[in-house]
Order: sequence, then structure tokens, then C-alpha cells
Amino acid sequence: MTASSIILRRARREDVDKIVAMLADDPLGRGRERIEAPLPDCYFQAFARLDTDPNIHLMVAQEEGHVVGCLQLCILPGLSSQGASRGLIEDVRVASDRRSRGIGEQLVRWAIEEARAQGCRLVELLTHHTRGDAQRFYERLGFSKSHVGMTIRF
Repeated sequence: MTASSIILRRARREDVDKIVAMLADDPLGRGRERIEAPLPDCYFQAFARLDTDPNIHLMVAQEEGHVVGCLQLCILPGLSSQGASRGLIEDVRVASDRRSRGIGEQLVRWAIEEARAQGCRLVELLTHHTRGDAQRFYERLGFSKSHVGMTIRF
């Protein structure tokens, strides 16, 4: 399959289990996510909040009826940069058996164009410092290292 056979669409409630499985499909994600049957209700509650927020776009890449990728684009209004809105890309994932086929690139390029269409003046994303392949991927798409990310977990 090629990236041209991929359909990008808004995520639906029935996609949540597939999205969470992709989020958990690496050492970092395995430590954060709960893969159980049935999936804990906290994921569906979070999806309901995301789905009703007009500034958040939870998208999936679909191939032959199967969800094979996802990302979340948040449109954040702000005062800095002369009142510029910014797009924040989060949770970019592609199913492990579908990587290196252009799916991630198609998702990220969609997010960049959507942010531009919604009046954003910049697009940002965070990637864990251990994800060297992801950093090279984003640099190839035009992103540059610009900030030091810091986190507090509760």
C-alpha cells in the first residue's frame, strides 16, 4: 500500500482502542497506557472531551478500513508573537507494521496545512529526547530544534 491509499479523517469513538494500542506500542508508551479488555473508561471520557473541543483535531489515518495512524492537532490562541495562534502537534503514531510508507508524513503535513488554514503563525511539537528517529523525521519535514521541554507528572 502507498500513502495515496490512506484516508485521513476525524477519529471516532470506535477508534479509541486502536489509537491507545498505537500510543502503547513503544517502551515509553507501554509505561503510560493501560491496554486492557475492555479498555478503561478514562480513555472514552477523554475522547468525549477532545471530540467536543473545536480547537482539537484528533485524526486517524485509515487504510482499507483499518486505523493505521493518528495524531492530535491543538489550535492554541496566544498573546505572544503579536497575538499569534499556534498549532501544537501531539501523539503522532503509525502502526508498527505500516511504518516507513509515508503515513506519518501525510498526517503531519495535513496538520501543518490545517494549522495554517486556521490562521496559526507557527506549528510546534514535542518529541521525547530518546526518539532520535522521530527527531530526524520531523527535521526532514522542516521542523527545527528550538526549545527545551520540561515536564511534571502527577
